[in-house]
Amino acid sequence: MPKRLLILAAGRKSPPNRRRHPAAVEAAMGDAGKIPTSGGQALGQNPFAALNPTELSSAPAAPVRNLRSEIRNPARNRGRVDLKRTTAGRGGKTVTIVTGFTGIGLPEKESLAKKMRNACGCGGSVKDGDIEIQGDQRETVARILTEAGFRPVFAGG
Repeated sequence: MPKRLLILAAGRKSPPNRRRHPAAVEAAMGDAGKIPTSGGQALGQNPFAALNPTELSSAPAAPVRNLRSEIRNPARNRGRVDLKRTTAGRGGKTVTIVTGFTGIGLPEKESLAKKMRNACGCGGSVKDGDIEIQGDQRETVARILTEAGFRPVFAGG
């Protein structure tokens, strides 16, 4: 006899690709490991039974501040930034460059660049502290910078 049939004949293992009959599985597990799903008392007590509705106040004690709106609406007059249109060193391709940021970190520049790319529907990046947007997008970029609190100034080209 082949080795596989010997193992099956001895009753030690079932073949790995053969499923067991559901009745055989139920007999092997027993009823001890099952949770009843009939919706009876097996679910325990009500977790809200101890709450007293008269003790609950209807208004919060202090007003809740929305930090996201404060971040999105920064203080106005964050400084002057220059918008330049250039084609130098790019094989004739036009690029809008935003320069002159003061007191602004790289993460905020990257988030502004992302807003500009999404609004313009084009590519762009942050290089050497300046934001570069592909194409002549000065009007759209100026609008976004104004909303962010900067004072855009058109320079060159």
